Amino acid sequence: MFCNQCEQTAKGTGCTVVGICGKSEDVAALQDLLTFAIQGLSLVAVEGRKVGVIDNKIDRFVAESIFACLTNVDFDPKRFQKWINETVQYRDDLKKRVEAAGGKVESDADALTFAPALELKNLYAQGKALDLMQSLDDNEDLRSLKQITVYGLRGLAAYADHAAILGREDESVYAFIYETMADFTRKGQSLETLVGTALKCGEVNVKAMELLDAGNTGTYGHPVPTEVPLGHKAGKAILITGHDLRDLELLLKQTEGKGITVYTHGEMLPCHGYPELKKYPHFYGHFGTAWQNQQKEFPTFPGAILFTTNCIQKPKPEYKDRVFTTGLVGWPDQVHIEDDKDFTPVIEKALSMPGFTEDEDKGSVMSGFAHNAVLGIADKVIAGVKGGDIRHFFLVGGCDGARPGRNYYTELVEKIPQDCIVLTLACGKFRFFDKKLGDINGIPRLLDIGQCNDTHSAIKIALALSKAFDCSVNDLPLSIILSWYEQKAVVILLSLFSLGIKDIRLGPTLPAFISPNVLDVLVENFACKPISTADEDLKTILG
Repeated sequence: MFCNQCEQTAKGTGCTVVGICGKSEDVAALQDLLTFAIQGLSLVAVEGRKVGVIDNKIDRFVAESIFACLTNVDFDPKRFQKWINETVQYRDDLKKRVEAAGGKVESDADALTFAPALELKNLYAQGKALDLMQSLDDNEDLRSLKQITVYGLRGLAAYADHAAILGREDESVYAFIYETMADFTRKGQSLETLVGTALKCGEVNVKAMELLDAGNTGTYGHPVPTEVPLGHKAGKAILITGHDLRDLELLLKQTEGKGITVYTHGEMLPCHGYPELKKYPHFYGHFGTAWQNQQKEFPTFPGAILFTTNCIQKPKPEYKDRVFTTGLVGWPDQVHIEDDKDFTPVIEKALSMPGFTEDEDKGSVMSGFAHNAVLGIADKVIAGVKGGDIRHFFLVGGCDGARPGRNYYTELVEKIPQDCIVLTLACGKFRFFDKKLGDINGIPRLLDIGQCNDTHSAIKIALALSKAFDCSVNDLPLSIILSWYEQKAVVILLSLFSLGIKDIRLGPTLPAFISPNVLDVLVENFACKPISTADEDLKTILG
């Protein structure tokens, strides 16, 4: 096994025995094998587009399958076996259709003729022998750039899948995925070409995030600033975590009138700001934070727990019997809610649990400051900057994790001066989301933009401010400090690079899959740099 796709990879170089995330060597092998099989299907799909053979069912399947390989999504070997077999079946069927339409699929890539073993144990062996990431290229720097893009594609596929669930798709997104996966069956591309491919991945992801934003706001309305309780009410309870708004909507509909209160966890917090979700009276508050405390929090929650795409962390055995999964999330021997989205098992478990015995007030936090809300007070923000009341903006966001060093983000936010505003998004905010930072002329100093899925909001806000001040984003009094963990963060960084945004600070450690020479390219072209200490970074930024 070798896996270095997340920030917490063993010894900062790569997991070789078992994943820090809990992924087994066997599942890692199957993920590599699925990626390899998708490369073969992509070779066919690229040729298919040349002769007008396009199949949206296959497009959706490929996005979901690539998404399933993202860190902490699925750990169930049987599901990967199913996806691998389906990929090969789609490849062979599509090839016949392409050839019937006059197309030619000509490649000597092994992925085009790969035949999966019938038994799981033999599939494991195939995946381990493949050693996919190391085989992408013999040159360390070219391999590094390919890894960056492959991991970026996993984040891109996640956003594309989230958007497609809400009816928003763009054929060009799927076309780019196929073209890149097919191209990476070859070796020897130039450094410049692969840098361009990585930036293109970021550019296409901007489109995918735009589609997702349109899907979320078009379905559930634009988020509005909302006070979200951190306590709980007496009664039966269900906790929903992950990212999927549609699953939350369906859960709220199915629990109406059943005496169950639905609470959010982690990245589901911003859902309280959407008008079409907050209208449900039994949708109450937020319980817990995110990655670093999850295993402590879940055992204390006296109800059922639902993981949506994508998840955070595999549950411990002592509370596994009341944890359910849906979407792409899966673990062996776990109750999974299938595509019919019938949450009856979750509801029945919640009704059988004691629930909360009394009300408890633990204060509240504000959420719902997406682009529509922030741009609605743009005149106040601009006046504050021009009047000298607002000195600087800090975008402090990204992924959370358990590795030491992430307290930097808490310390940074606590030390940011009173005349500065903090924008935040994604689960990294749970290091400081409940800090009471006050306001500047009625504008809260801490503005929660939303999930990592809402990065488009941050981009839209930055672009609007640059237009208002008649300058580039890089000339704004804005600093971007990101924490990363998995592949959504990788593709978000590529998206920012594709927009020409520079001087981004990244931490708590740099990706292990970036070679020294590739890092030099990023530093030279985008002034990307690692975080240092809160005091040193603030001194450098503010002078």
